Amino acid sequence: MTKAAPRTRLTTHEVRNQPPDFGDRNLYLDDVALREAVRREAGDWLDATLTGLGALAGSAEVLALGDDANRNPPTPRIFDRGGARLDEVSFHPAYHRLMDLAMSAGIHDIAWKDGAEAPPRAPHAGHAAMLAVFTQAEAGVMCPVNMTYAAVPVLRADPASAEWAARIVGGRYDPDLRPIGSKAGLTVGMAMTEKQGGSDVRANSTRAEPDGSMYRLTGHKWFCSAPMSDGVLTLAQTDAGLSCFLVPRVLPDGDRNAIALMRLKDKLGNRSNASAEIEYHGALAWPLGASGDGVRTIITMVHHTRLGTIAATLGIMRRALAETLHRTAHRHAFGKALIDQPAMQTVLADLQVEYEAAAALVMHVAARFGAPDPETRAYSRLAVALAKYILTKRCPAFVAECLECHGGDGYVEDGPLARYYREAPLNGIWEGSGNVIALDILRTLARAPEAADVLLGLLADTDAELAGGMRDLVANSTEGSARHMAEALALRLQAALLIRDAPAPVSDAFRGRLAGALTYGARFPISHVKVVVERARLT
Repeated sequence: MTKAAPRTRLTTHEVRNQPPDFGDRNLYLDDVALREAVRREAGDWLDATLTGLGALAGSAEVLALGDDANRNPPTPRIFDRGGARLDEVSFHPAYHRLMDLAMSAGIHDIAWKDGAEAPPRAPHAGHAAMLAVFTQAEAGVMCPVNMTYAAVPVLRADPASAEWAARIVGGRYDPDLRPIGSKAGLTVGMAMTEKQGGSDVRANSTRAEPDGSMYRLTGHKWFCSAPMSDGVLTLAQTDAGLSCFLVPRVLPDGDRNAIALMRLKDKLGNRSNASAEIEYHGALAWPLGASGDGVRTIITMVHHTRLGTIAATLGIMRRALAETLHRTAHRHAFGKALIDQPAMQTVLADLQVEYEAAAALVMHVAARFGAPDPETRAYSRLAVALAKYILTKRCPAFVAECLECHGGDGYVEDGPLARYYREAPLNGIWEGSGNVIALDILRTLARAPEAADVLLGLLADTDAELAGGMRDLVANSTEGSARHMAEALALRLQAALLIRDAPAPVSDAFRGRLAGALTYGARFPISHVKVVVERARLT
């Protein structure tokens, strides 16, 4: 027997000039722009909640859970060992832990609390701010959490589904597949689109046939978000037209509903979250809203999920920026920390201004959700679409610039920048891509002119120059020019919010967007650089 050679201890160079780990920091207290926007729009009631959530989501343990959940994506479990259909999704333990933490924090229901627990002001600002903070740890789990939040107003509007809403609000994460009456809490997904129509949901072919007071659904759904949920809101055709239904995974008697899981989507990003193709094979479903009025019914859910998409976009931007500020503060080159190098300072300052404009816009929009007056409700629908259009378009370029600040280390999978770069385009697709959103803005302006009056009045009251030409633009825009109008209005709304509420160096610098600056740092006022960088530094 050959004797093993002695093991040689290999040595390498000394590791230095590398930043410490990012974890164990408070993601809310570090973020001056978000804190100011939250207090401005919602008051101080969220401070303690967000401070606790910021410490939790920023802990090394929870950041590591986000990494683990993405490196170990869900897998389908179509059959059990004996060949019986299961149609389930298996998740890594990190995913379940993150879902438990998110729902225990109340991200899914803070906006819907009643009685003594009801938030004193701007409850949807609580949902948006909490979602933005938790997204920095892991974006994928925020999809089912956000859809569960968004399903509540639809479920509450229909007496037959009141028990579902009641078990969501105040409910805990309970992943077991059981009848809802025995569960500690519920999650709700969505299955709208089909392969032949996509966003044109009126082309859907799934059929719904009456079965007493219920319906039986038969058809295929090309995208089902969060297929492991306790139920999904879906669209199907009745004799009256496209209608909305609630399809439970498990029936009251404990039997599985006839929902077949065909495959999980192999997505570019959002790897921890399951998205699926499913088929209904006579699946039992409860009707929601009037028969033939499915789009109007489900659009309430879509309106609220759009708030989640802009909040998640804000969280993605913030994690990328925070990682960049952390690295540049600890990495030295040419005799200085990178954050103190003039060329880098200009880029970081411009990124901070972009983020401040995003935070101001998200919280402005969220605070107007659920307003009692019709004028503000119409404005919230317009404003959330404007925010979704501009923020989701800007996010990929923003994260790419942050990644570039890391050099080659940003492009490898050891750190989070590559993961968040893959995540960055998603919210521009979910709940309406750019063209869908721009056309929705056009329709909202036509159907609810009072929404335009609120927006144009805000611009004029803040700075008459911002409002110049905008009324004519709104009046004369067509489908072909809808994107131009959406961008112009969104940028001016961001500018107005910063002029009104942010320090002058921030609002002055943002005006460069109105002049058409294409790259970060290209038109940033040099006199404002140091002031804005100091505002951005992590504590």
